[in-house]
Amino acid sequence: MPKILKVTPLNDYKLKLEYSTGEIKIFDVAPYIVGSWFGLLKDKEYFDTVHIANGGRGIEWVGGQDIAPHELYELSQ
Repeated sequence: MPKILKVTPLNDYKLKLEYSTGEIKIFDVAPYIVGSWFGLLKDKEYFDTVHIANGGRGIEWVGGQDIAPHELYELSQ
């Protein structure tokens, strides 16, 4: 799995992911924003706290929500 070099929150609960391979992908977080845990991501200010985690192997938010690295890579466009 390539490393994530940069993550940028976009409108409509999407993330722009820039990988060590030079690939730039867009991941739609909207389907994950359900329930009390991931529901916190509905708040745009909170959503924008996304950052790179685990040495570039994943992303997470300040409260600990994360999405598996393989999902980010394989389900992005």
